[in-house]
Amino acid sequence: MRLLPRSLFGRLTLILVAGLVVAQLLSLGLTLRERSRLLHRFDSQRWAQHMADTVRLVEALPPGERGRVTRVVSRPHLRVVLRQQRYPRSRGQPLSREMSGLSQALHDALGSRLASVMRVPADAPGLPPGRRHRDPDQRLFLTQVRLRDGQWLMFLFRPPPLLPGHPMRLLVSSGALLIALLVLGIVAVRWVTRPLRVLADAAEALGRDIDRAPLPETGPAEMRHAVHAFNQMQQRLRESLELRNRFLAAVSHELKTPLTRLRLRVEMLTDEAARSRFGRDLDDMESMITASLDFVRGAYSQEPARPIDVLALVESVVEDESSVGHRVDVSGTPAARYSGRPQALRRCLENLVSNAIKYGGAAHIRIEDDPGALVLRVRDEGPGMPPSELDRVFEPFYRLEASRSRDWGGTGLGLGIARNIAEIHGGMLELHNRPGGGLEAVLTLPRPVTGQPLPSPPAL
Repeated sequence: MRLLPRSLFGRLTLILVAGLVVAQLLSLGLTLRERSRLLHRFDSQRWAQHMADTVRLVEALPPGERGRVTRVVSRPHLRVVLRQQRYPRSRGQPLSREMSGLSQALHDALGSRLASVMRVPADAPGLPPGRRHRDPDQRLFLTQVRLRDGQWLMFLFRPPPLLPGHPMRLLVSSGALLIALLVLGIVAVRWVTRPLRVLADAAEALGRDIDRAPLPETGPAEMRHAVHAFNQMQQRLRESLELRNRFLAAVSHELKTPLTRLRLRVEMLTDEAARSRFGRDLDDMESMITASLDFVRGAYSQEPARPIDVLALVESVVEDESSVGHRVDVSGTPAARYSGRPQALRRCLENLVSNAIKYGGAAHIRIEDDPGALVLRVRDEGPGMPPSELDRVFEPFYRLEASRSRDWGGTGLGLGIARNIAEIHGGMLELHNRPGGGLEAVLTLPRPVTGQPLPSPPAL
């Protein structure tokens, strides 16, 4: 299982998303922690101030009116009680860490008048009667203050719940910020990596169309420099190929001249057997030279693409082979015309059919078509070939050991030319041994997208 994306855009997006999510979660955690600390501090100061104000109010009243005031100032979470004696310190427990802020705030507000702050169970003995809490194990915070006349003012405090630990508004705002950052980051990554994708596509298309228009030199300085170097490379390749084509044209012309002279001299020979042998050698030489030049320079590079009646093209090849006594048949029907180079495709099909007849005794052509690709299958009735040779036979001048003879094995360029023709159409040519015996050549030709021109052949 592949964990990392294959593309640069995917990897940069993964790093960006992971970094933003981790950073946002850490920021949210720190914000919630600081929020909780501030809320505890504010809540402690608020209740401490309320208790200090209550002490001052009760001390300012006559003893007969203090009981009524304590009932008025009591709250659902704070009960104020007057006592004549102090609650024993030994019955209390140390304060929790959460309420240490309340103790400090009470000391700041009351000073030395604060007698004790402790934690006691809700049903602890000796507490003044009052409404019991449903949970007897819940702790109450008992604060005692000695008034000037000797009375004790007792505060029984049950801390109310603070605001929710995960406020919805904060979560929503953090989520919205994260989404906005992710969208902005993905757009930025796409903007940065898109020129690289364009450059990669241009480099891939360069092999099929050396005469394609140069890339516009736009974008960041580094990208402009890379595009400029790419355009210069394309120009140098084009010049090199033009020089090669001129050289091949000159070689072709120069080779035909001595061949013509040799043919004239052969015709002047009086020995019929020698003349026949020399004639065959010259035919082989001319055939090999022509095939080699066609393979190297791409004889059909200038042929324009046009809609082809594939069935008519295949049937014309079948008719030509059948007229000389070869067994060839065709099955299947294409769904629509195919846009390609007709002469090149005919040459490709002729090579495949010729190989099938030469090594298998017959050729069976099967046409399969769908909206995505046109597939031509050429099957023979021969013994097939070793799996290790299925790719090597496409190499120039390579022939199987059993076909070294020129009369039997040809020049060794037919399959290479056929594969080149498949590639200039954006397709592929593969060989397979059939389970029931024989060899099958599969020519797959993808249908070009509407409005997209057919690419030029690959530069060799």
